[in-house]
Amino acid sequence: MPKVRKRLLIVDGYNVLRSGSRYSRITFPDYTDDTFNQARERLINDVIAFAGMNTDPIIVFDAADNTYAAKESDTKIGPVRVIFTRRGHSADSLIERLAHDAKEAGRETLVVSSDASIQDAVFGGGVDRMSAEGFSQEMEMHEKAVHEDESPEVSEKRTLAERIDPKIADALRQMRDEGRK
Repeated sequence: MPKVRKRLLIVDGYNVLRSGSRYSRITFPDYTDDTFNQARERLINDVIAFAGMNTDPIIVFDAADNTYAAKESDTKIGPVRVIFTRRGHSADSLIERLAHDAKEAGRETLVVSSDASIQDAVFGGGVDRMSAEGFSQEMEMHEKAVHEDESPEVSEKRTLAERIDPKIADALRQMRDEGRK
């Protein structure tokens, strides 16, 4: 039996953190390492939830201006591949290359970014796009649905007569009353 190819999800990490309302609440206006780490962690967890079982997720973070990023960092956190580009290389070019390679391979791909140049470069031929805000809203709806499932339902105690068809209930009452005569 042939192996089913997983869909590819490519997320423009810092673009989503800065443009998606779900994450900008964490980072704004504080851009310290702690707040960005918290926002990155939330994004990674959201990507895991969004991707599910049939998707290979990749988050690309831009380290182009980071003087300490001499080489590209590529790690795996759960099912998510997290890539920090190396100094002098933008996340945009890596995302475009990953999307292009996926398109060439005929692989279904979704790119999450609000960067217009990335959206224009990757769209078409099996590559879909979603804005950072669209992803944020999708995750808010997902989180709400998960929490709704966790809320306890109040059970309502109902008698058998309330649960069966009224005609059947009448027939049963009639049989009962005839038996008492």
